[in-house]
Amino acid sequence: MSKLKPGEISMGTTIMAVEFDGGVVLGADSRTSSGPYIVNRVTDKLTMVNENIYCCRSGSAADTQAVADIVRYQLDLYTAQHGEPPTVKVAASLFQEICYQNRSQLMAGIIIAGWDKREGGSVYDIPLGGSLHREPFSLGGSGSTYVYGYCDKTFRPGMSKEECIEFVKNTVSLAMTRDG
Repeated sequence: MSKLKPGEISMGTTIMAVEFDGGVVLGADSRTSSGPYIVNRVTDKLTMVNENIYCCRSGSAADTQAVADIVRYQLDLYTAQHGEPPTVKVAASLFQEICYQNRSQLMAGIIIAGWDKREGGSVYDIPLGGSLHREPFSLGGSGSTYVYGYCDKTFRPGMSKEECIEFVKNTVSLAMTRDG
């Protein structure tokens, strides 16, 4: 397997989420880069925005963290006003509204995944530009382009939690191998 060319540097991001009956599995690499340099090797790209809802962040770390902080605040208000936790769809809609309204200023690709009592486990994808898509699994970041074929071949509806964990581990590993 050919890696990078001599002198070539790549330190891209790979984020992923997959739903199963009873929940979701999320995964990501842990590197943050600035140009050709890794500025942090242990970044957490998985951010809790509510008790059972997380987002996977790719793009500008500053942009995605700011959006996640705003959504976390809004979800806390939602819980206080409604007396119950928000659904994953509510969280995804808040992310989508912010990303779409600021699409020309933000560099943010976000996956929202979690569990709620209405839908169970669910995964939503917001690519650059701010559109919103519900998917059984989602990939993001520059590393995702290397593994779509693997995912299409490997994923099947109805996978168990253990199968989803292996699927996410293998996918992120394969993407990191190719993407630096």
